[in-house]
Amino acid sequence: MIEILVGSQMGAAEYVAEQVAETLVQAGYEATLHLQPDLDQLNPTHVWLVITSTYGAGDLPDNIQPFADQLAQDRRDLTTLSFAVITLGDSSYDTFCQAGRTLSELLQQRGAKPLLANLEIDVLIADLPEDQALVWLPELINTIKKGE
Repeated sequence: MIEILVGSQMGAAEYVAEQVAETLVQAGYEATLHLQPDLDQLNPTHVWLVITSTYGAGDLPDNIQPFADQLAQDRRDLTTLSFAVITLGDSSYDTFCQAGRTLSELLQQRGAKPLLANLEIDVLIADLPEDQALVWLPELINTIKKGE
């Protein structure tokens, strides 16, 4: 089971998450989208895939900020958790993909283990963000299979 936690301000990250979820289901995985992630409703024995955009000065989208606050304030042990992060950002900002980095750090502070290095997608590059995510996805799937 893969829990997909979505942080989307303008809809681009949500669209990427929908495409990734569809591809995971086609590959035989159960995938659940969380558009308002809540730490109390997520299973730490599942794989968590965070897909978020960065907006403003490295800020988290409004819909995932409460989840980040929960992670920062909660003291629960997430050592059973494996996760990956896809972040959309604009490389013309010095806070490029900061939202994903912030969430990755918060998860690791609770003991969660990253499966792969964060995928950081530059929205200034011609390739569509969802296409870049789908090219990366087999690497995530292979990493998950090795851990099963």
